[in-house]
Amino acid sequence: LAFCTGRVVRVPRGPLIRVIGTEVVIPCSVSDYDGPSEQNFDWEFSQDTDFVRIVSTWDPAFTSEEYQKRVGNGDIKLRRSSNDAVELVIRNIQPADQGKYKCSTPSTDATVQGNYDAEVQVKVISDGLLVSGSKGRSSMSLRLSEGDSFKLRCSAITTSLEHTHLHVTWQIKSGSTWQDILSLTHEGKFQPGPGYEERYHNGDIRLDTGANDTYWLSVSQASSVDGGAYRCLVSEWVRGADGSWQKIQEKSVEIASVAIQRTDVVISTSNVSVTERDSLDLICNITTNRSGIFQAEVTWYFSASPGDDLSDAQVLLSMDHDSVVSDSTLISLSHVDRNSYRLLVRDVDVEDSGYYFCQAAVWVPLHNGSWHKVVERTSTPVSVVVTALEPDYEVFLNASKTPKFSDDPTELNCRITNVQDTEANIRFTVSWYYRRRLRSDDVVAEELLATMDADWTLLLGDRSRERTQNGEIIFSKKAVDTFSLRIQWTSESDRGDYFCVISAWSRHRNNSWVKSKDVTSAAVSIFWATQDYTLTVEAVKLKPFFVAGHTFEMTCKVSSKNIKTPRYSVLITAEKPLTDQSNPNGTTRIISLNQDSVVRLEDWTDQTRVDGVVLEKVQENEFRYRMYQTQISDAGLYRCVVTAWSPGGGGMWREAVNGLSNPIQIDFQTSGPVFNVSVHSDNPTVYQGELADLLCIITMEGMALEPDDMSFDVSWFAVRSFALDREPVLLASLDRRGIVTQSRRNGSSDVSLERISPLEFRLRVHGCEDHDFGNHYCIVTPWVRSATGVWQQEPDIKAKPIFLSVKMDVLNAFKYPLLIGIGLATVTGLLSCLIGYCSSRWCCKKEVQETRRERRRLMSMEMD
Repeated sequence: LAFCTGRVVRVPRGPLIRVIGTEVVIPCSVSDYDGPSEQNFDWEFSQDTDFVRIVSTWDPAFTSEEYQKRVGNGDIKLRRSSNDAVELVIRNIQPADQGKYKCSTPSTDATVQGNYDAEVQVKVISDGLLVSGSKGRSSMSLRLSEGDSFKLRCSAITTSLEHTHLHVTWQIKSGSTWQDILSLTHEGKFQPGPGYEERYHNGDIRLDTGANDTYWLSVSQASSVDGGAYRCLVSEWVRGADGSWQKIQEKSVEIASVAIQRTDVVISTSNVSVTERDSLDLICNITTNRSGIFQAEVTWYFSASPGDDLSDAQVLLSMDHDSVVSDSTLISLSHVDRNSYRLLVRDVDVEDSGYYFCQAAVWVPLHNGSWHKVVERTSTPVSVVVTALEPDYEVFLNASKTPKFSDDPTELNCRITNVQDTEANIRFTVSWYYRRRLRSDDVVAEELLATMDADWTLLLGDRSRERTQNGEIIFSKKAVDTFSLRIQWTSESDRGDYFCVISAWSRHRNNSWVKSKDVTSAAVSIFWATQDYTLTVEAVKLKPFFVAGHTFEMTCKVSSKNIKTPRYSVLITAEKPLTDQSNPNGTTRIISLNQDSVVRLEDWTDQTRVDGVVLEKVQENEFRYRMYQTQISDAGLYRCVVTAWSPGGGGMWREAVNGLSNPIQIDFQTSGPVFNVSVHSDNPTVYQGELADLLCIITMEGMALEPDDMSFDVSWFAVRSFALDREPVLLASLDRRGIVTQSRRNGSSDVSLERISPLEFRLRVHGCEDHDFGNHYCIVTPWVRSATGVWQQEPDIKAKPIFLSVKMDVLNAFKYPLLIGIGLATVTGLLSCLIGYCSSRWCCKKEVQETRRERRRLMSMEMD
């Protein structure tokens, strides 16, 4: 039977003890059933007799005649709490309702199993709970001051014959709802209400029991939240048969109405504005209706912000409840009357501007002679503005030295005039500003040149920092009332408007300096008329005709206007024909001479003629250029690039203007041979690993030369692309002395360059790889010996490129892998056969004896 399952109907364990006149709720539930989820319930009642039907969830005609009226009035009803649970509710229960109540559920199961009803005993007892307040009055009114203490009394007793317990709760009415303050539960435990936990643990709220079943609520340090109506709520509890506590009734009585008079702290003065050096007078008033003995503790605070948080505020002065005032020289605190306290600040300063708070605490005496703080309040802040005493003065700016030309000095004086109402605690500093002048009406922001702070420390702006550090700009104080700005060498970029700002600083009580006033002067314009610089350069060829090997000579004459004591630097340039491969850009910088007559070789790279060019200064405005042993490769246009320099500040030179001369052409008239170059290969397509031969063939037209009178520099290049869109790579070169130079290579292939005939040069690529493909060409520089025995360099000649293709030899590439694979497969097959033969011969051999069978011929069907 212990393992049997089925329908289970449950009601509370009885007896259920209830008080006459209260509401009774008896729950009933069913579980482990079949059928629909929503079950029906029937309730019946018995007083040691047959059960009488009360109410049903599914049959309206179920109710007996004697219960029809109570059911119809709603005094007895069923309240469904879920599909499988209902509650029987009986209002205003009477002694006649004492008895057994049975809850039944009609069967919806496939098989009858389990219990289908349950019974509970209900016992009705008389009302023995009495709750009352103070003797002789139903409710009393109390008017208290903030910080006072009070007690409220409540009496609760029960005369029930059952063993019941009382639960006492003190409540306060907040708005329209009652809020729990402190409870003594039916289990004898104290339980503070929400928000009263801290005050209960601090002892400010207590619940004490006294004689004659009295319960006292004691409240200390009353605040404004303690004002309202108070009541005593008492409930009666009994322990049920299952050990749980059940509340059987509840009563309440209003005890008192408490009004709390708030103590306010107010500064009588609103926002205040005082003048520097005057006195600040503030009064703090404490508003309270307290009539007994009390003392106030007052503290004044100062803060730069109006926030209520005093953690960052400064304590100015305080007076404790014994009227002891903290010491201060310029601030005093006095007791004007019983509830007023005055703060006096003498000789106020600008730093005293801010927000002032008054914090007051009220102390009352205790029975043991000590003092107890009952309340503390902080006033709203009062804004105090201290107006500084501004000195009266004017500022005048004049120029004692103005420039007429560039690099002349400039001096400005900023003077303080008509000084009035100044004290010994006033100090003057200056700030210098510059504003560029525009021809249009555009607004240009001023730039700070320099400024002084209160201790006369000079702070430089970005515009003047470097020049001031170099001594080009000088800031000084000539007299007590005069500041000076001097520019040693004024440049065109210094032209514009200048003005100064004189700042007055006041010294405060803590010896700090605070700026009190700024006065700006009128602007002074620094400007002088200038003319554009002009520079003319003329180049002259001294020898109108010469041949290769002779000396080329030309002069450059310079003339300038509107430049003060100029000096010149000269640069000689040559514009070579575009066929010259040494300089693809066409212009070469040869030699230069600066304004200090220092000569420097620029891009002259002919090591055989290091001393072959000379540039010298003939006169102050004339320069001569010479080039010895000219070559045919020197042909081109030669110019003089001249830069004029004027003296700058500090012995430095400043660039004024540039000029370019007319070109002088060097053109050699020669009837010598004309060289042509071509590239040839018998087999431009090779396989990897093979040898590639490329020939650079030189041909001549015109006058024939002996082999000993000509020589060649040959260089081979390769472009690793089909479209010649990459940079050429130097492979190897052979100079006219027979010295071969090879470039560094990354692959395993190699190159060689040799001369196989007077006019043929062969490049060989050994062990070609795939990265050796591309367009290959040669550049030839002919050298011809003249009749005087001087070797002349001819212009470079570039051959038309030829494309070299490198293919892969598929047979050779796969020959060795195929041979290795076939060999390994053959060895593996032979080894497998050998292992199979040995296994069958020795490991798997068995002797089988066969029975001898008679050999008979099959008979034919005819014989049968």
